[in-house]
Amino acid sequence: MFDFDREIDRRNDSSVKWRLIQELGYSQETLPLWVADMDFSTAPCVQEALHRAADHGIFGYSEATAEYKAAARRWFAERHGWTPEPDWLVTTPGVVFAISMAIQALTEPGDAILVQPPVYYPFYNMIEENGRTVVRNPLRLRDGRYEIDFADLEAKLRSGVKLFILCSPHNPVGRVWTREELRRVGELCLRCGVPVLSDEIHCDFAFAETPHTMLLDACPELQDRCLVCTAPSKSFNLAGLQASNIWIPSAELRERFRKVLSRCGYFGLNTMALEACRAAYEGGGDWLDACKAYLRENLDFLRQFLQEKLPELRLIEPQGTYFAWVDCSALGLNDKELDRFLLEKAKLWLDGGSMFGPEGSGFQRFVLACTRKTLREALGQLEAAIRSR
Repeated sequence: MFDFDREIDRRNDSSVKWRLIQELGYSQETLPLWVADMDFSTAPCVQEALHRAADHGIFGYSEATAEYKAAARRWFAERHGWTPEPDWLVTTPGVVFAISMAIQALTEPGDAILVQPPVYYPFYNMIEENGRTVVRNPLRLRDGRYEIDFADLEAKLRSGVKLFILCSPHNPVGRVWTREELRRVGELCLRCGVPVLSDEIHCDFAFAETPHTMLLDACPELQDRCLVCTAPSKSFNLAGLQASNIWIPSAELRERFRKVLSRCGYFGLNTMALEACRAAYEGGGDWLDACKAYLRENLDFLRQFLQEKLPELRLIEPQGTYFAWVDCSALGLNDKELDRFLLEKAKLWLDGGSMFGPEGSGFQRFVLACTRKTLREALGQLEAAIRSR
């Protein structure tokens, strides 16, 4: 029904993922498995909605309609068992943008903000570029599984932290936090008086055996001190349309957030973004389920390949996202050497683990949202490079 094996040439469009290979002077044989967008065309219902909008021919100022809000609300109710109120919704052109806005709205220059490394590197960028201080609660890797160090988390929350940025599901390590873990996180934040920004952009990519729980479903008492960041961008490959849905139950926090948006000159999402998001949430469920099944097969392919041909590389088994977090430390290379080896010898462009924090040293993040052919070629290049060392 949906052809995820179809090769779509992205080298000559505006794709950051593919076009930068040429602009940065990398070998044309280089395969990019780094940036988190997919090499699949989006759901047909989204394409049809965009065609209708283009045929309409008018692209004036737009805003999220009641129908748009209802579609987003229904998506989370049906997919995740969490029903946010329509008036909680604030649209932004991206989750990273929303994180920056929240930092400005909820903290002051010099304030401490907590993250859980190794974690999505724009968290650090937004904290530091807004003149705040990063406080780390490193995840612990035990028996191939990352866990929260709750004793350290509580100590850090009590140390004067003004905001906690939670990544759920976690990027890059692929953990899907359990309801119990999230409940404990919420209760700690309540006791310590620390608001939470929960980045749940990858929530639709949790596997069936490890379902995603929304933070405010696990700990509804946190409602007055929480912002939940969601978007169709990862789920439906719409990042370039720049549409995100930020749910802020507290009227006070929502007003503070909106004031920062206004100060930045932000008015609202563009027409095409609104049409695409609504269409995805109203009719894209079957496509997403098929996409997740294909991604799961890519993960299975990667796992088997590493076990049979590159056993020195260790996959940290993901419970969600479309990332593979792979321990490459057995190759005996430091982080710069490893990045250079992969790019120059294996002709692979990955995200080096150290960019997610020093806790990611020796790891590489593979994006599995590509055709099986691309993944097979990439792993073949990796094997050939390693065996020729």
